[in-house]
Amino acid sequence: MALGLAIASTASLAACSTSLSLSTQSRQPPQASQASSGAGAAVPSPAPVPIRTSPLTGLPELKARPVLVVKLDNTRNAQPHAGLTDADLVYIEEVEYGITRIAAVFSSTIPKRIGPVRSARITDIDLLAQYGSPAFAFSGAQHKLWPALAAAPFIDISPNHGAQSYARDFSRRAPYNYFLNGLMGLHRAPDATADHGMGFVFAEEPPAGGTPIARASMAWGYASAAFTYDPADGLFRVRLNGERARAEEHDRGQNASTVIIQYVRQRPSAYYDKGGGNTPHADTIGAGTALVLRDGQSWDVRWSRPDADSGTTFTMADGSPMPFKPGQQWIVLLDRERTVTIATPPANVTAPPSATPPTAAPLGSTPLPAPTASQSPTRG
Repeated sequence: MALGLAIASTASLAACSTSLSLSTQSRQPPQASQASSGAGAAVPSPAPVPIRTSPLTGLPELKARPVLVVKLDNTRNAQPHAGLTDADLVYIEEVEYGITRIAAVFSSTIPKRIGPVRSARITDIDLLAQYGSPAFAFSGAQHKLWPALAAAPFIDISPNHGAQSYARDFSRRAPYNYFLNGLMGLHRAPDATADHGMGFVFAEEPPAGGTPIARASMAWGYASAAFTYDPADGLFRVRLNGERARAEEHDRGQNASTVIIQYVRQRPSAYYDKGGGNTPHADTIGAGTALVLRDGQSWDVRWSRPDADSGTTFTMADGSPMPFKPGQQWIVLLDRERTVTIATPPANVTAPPSATPPTAAPLGSTPLPAPTASQSPTRG
């Protein structure tokens, strides 16, 4: 009887140990537990929980998680953003009047508060298709665009399909005060596609052949973005519209592990906002060039996405995959006719060796003037 009680007690303890947080087990492998029985036999501890690598960030995760994409405002009035620091990927895309919007992709962490949320655009349909059927949160859309959105493969969790997930923050000015409860929103999309292989490759160490870079900046008609490398932590500090990009949750701002400036063909679409501004359509299916920034270096690469269902791959000159630095990835969908301004480190700063200078923009591009501080359209 004593032997049976000892074995039962040990089994109960082992079962309890498996109910601990999986993330805790992954960081702290369980120590071997010994339980004495009449024969002195040891009861083995539970097997360690396997850890996979997130296909979106390159960081460890316990299992695939559903994908939530949220469309965000990206004018100065949107600052500070809520929840953006938890995004796995952050896309910047041009909309009407030369301003930009953000499409933030969440999977590893789903914040309770995300915003300010704004409306969808035609570029989002092709962009999101590579994620399968993610949950897509947006505040609305142009009337003519709704049929195209309804036919897209994403799961619509706009206020039309769950207004309870959204709330106004009256401490902010409309329309920059509309926020999503990410947990509630994702709950409305139980069939949302989990994160899966997108074609991204990650590595802790950068590849050879990079060119030292201190800063990359770009301007649209009434918007700008800049990424400045900080060797203290190996991240790029993000500036949006001439200001340090702020985070609602802390004072560290927005920071990127990797910055991908993806040159795309951009053309007028059949859609206009209520003020008559045409919505540009960025082609994210096809192939082109890109500039990848990580660890204070840059690489000229090529991107390829053969169809809507495929992810986007980035390859170096020798045909090998361009490895991103694990962490949050920022992808700028930049009209290939626009120019990126590159600043190199001062001569007295030690920088990695380079093979060739970066190609800041495709041939035939012309630089655009930076927007003035007073320029801040708010339509759409």
